[in-house]
Amino acid sequence: MNSGFFYDYPASTLHSNTNHKIKLDVIKLNLYNEAVSQQKEANMNLREDKPYDFSERIMSSVRNFISAILLPLVPFIVLFLFLTTFIVYIKPNEFGIKQVNIGFSTGVQKKVYETGFHIVIPLGFQTMHRFPRDIQVFELTRFPDTASRDARMEKAAHIQTSDGFFVTVDVSILYHISDPYMVITTVGPGKLYEDNGIIPKVEPKLKQALGELTTEEFYNSPLRVEKSKIAKKLLNEELNPKGIQVDHVLVRYFIYSEEIQRNIEEKKLKDQLVFTNQSKAKASTEEAIVKKVRQEGEANIKVRLEEGKAYVMKRNAEKDLYMRAKRAEADLLVKVAEAKRTDLINQAYQKKGSDKLVGLKMAEVYKGLDIIMLPSSGQFGINPLNLQDSLKLFGVEQIKE
Repeated sequence: MNSGFFYDYPASTLHSNTNHKIKLDVIKLNLYNEAVSQQKEANMNLREDKPYDFSERIMSSVRNFISAILLPLVPFIVLFLFLTTFIVYIKPNEFGIKQVNIGFSTGVQKKVYETGFHIVIPLGFQTMHRFPRDIQVFELTRFPDTASRDARMEKAAHIQTSDGFFVTVDVSILYHISDPYMVITTVGPGKLYEDNGIIPKVEPKLKQALGELTTEEFYNSPLRVEKSKIAKKLLNEELNPKGIQVDHVLVRYFIYSEEIQRNIEEKKLKDQLVFTNQSKAKASTEEAIVKKVRQEGEANIKVRLEEGKAYVMKRNAEKDLYMRAKRAEADLLVKVAEAKRTDLINQAYQKKGSDKLVGLKMAEVYKGLDIIMLPSSGQFGINPLNLQDSLKLFGVEQIKE
């Protein structure tokens, strides 16, 4: 369908040079009018909303999407559904217990599934129950901020002491599941090992064990630890048949009422004062003993020093006596030798030739004299050159041949 104007010129006219430009413009105008007419017709068809054309277009798009995208993903989707519905992963810190609901050997299975992938039939046929295998913490506390981050928490234990007073105790229970099959068959699945296992038993056993303490004995750490061990033993007697093992019972904090706390503190202060006085008295006694021992030690040192001095003096006296005795013996020997020498000299002077020896000795008088003034004439004159006269002068007789 054509709308607008269209002029059909003869061929001879179209090829004329003069009208060529006009003819081209007219042709362009006719083509433009025809395109506008077709666009309007298309818009009219869209406004009429023909159902056949629209649904066909949608179905064509869906078929293209399925063939291009969904079909290649089908194997992966099937694998994903199989893994998420038929495969169960048991973590390293978990136990697995399978329960068969429909089929052969229905009920809870005794086999304990360890870490890894395991096949479980979905849609209610089989169920895999998981239980933790690491250490679990159960807190009885008045201060949640001080508790373990992942611990199950309840209010602090309220325990009556053996003398009738009440004390609020913060306790940490550390335990683990030793037999998951016993847990699920005696307590139940899920977190029932806490709700029906640990929680109902802890506080009664703490009251039974710690309730034997008096108000003051709670301050006795060794005795309190001993009672905590008794509470642990009582809990294990109750929980071991259910597959739960208690590892530690830790009393972390305890507090009395304000009045009881004040009375206890006052009594403790008095007791500490008594202990202080006793300690001071004992310290004085010990100090006196130390002083006595010190004095005895000093006296013993003085005695030993005096004994040492006496020993030194004795040894010095013995040394002096020995030296004097030896010196006297030596002096005696010298004097005896001198006397013997003198005696021998005297004996020599009395023998032949002794007069000459005397003369020689007398002649030694002249030694060292430079000038001697002697008379050389007369009766007593001396001529030193006359040897005979000199010998007579000294009493030496002339040697006769």
